[in-house]
Amino acid sequence: MNRKNFDKIIDFAVEREKAAVDFYHELQGKAKFEAQKEMLKEFEEMEKGHIVILENIRKKGFENLDEKKIIDLKISDYIVPVEPSDDMDYQDILIIAMKREEAATKLYSDMAARFPGSDIQKMFLRLSVEEAGHKLKFEKLYDEDILREN
Repeated sequence: MNRKNFDKIIDFAVEREKAAVDFYHELQGKAKFEAQKEMLKEFEEMEKGHIVILENIRKKGFENLDEKKIIDLKISDYIVPVEPSDDMDYQDILIIAMKREEAATKLYSDMAARFPGSDIQKMFLRLSVEEAGHKLKFEKLYDEDILREN
């Protein structure tokens, strides 16, 4: 793969991560409680960390892209999506975040499948795992705070 195509792929992934940063930043403004805002700020920072990883790959190449396994509670598979609004409650925030991370996980998995056997595949698989980890955190919060209350 030539450098131009490589940079386009990295640019694509960076733009996706920037969109995620913006998404979590905007959700903070809609959250009602400080604890919710802090949680969303944490996720915003994690997405910023993905941008750093991608820029390091751009500069240094592929180093330490070991894939780890993340369990999937599949809670988001059975939840109806919610649109962000000014009157969201904690449950709505968790649903929106789970669904967003679910979509990001799938996108990166699909992108990885387009580059079989390559470092690009490893990069997208790593990003998919990172997003799956975020989804798992939201699903655990949903399980602990929402499902157990019902």
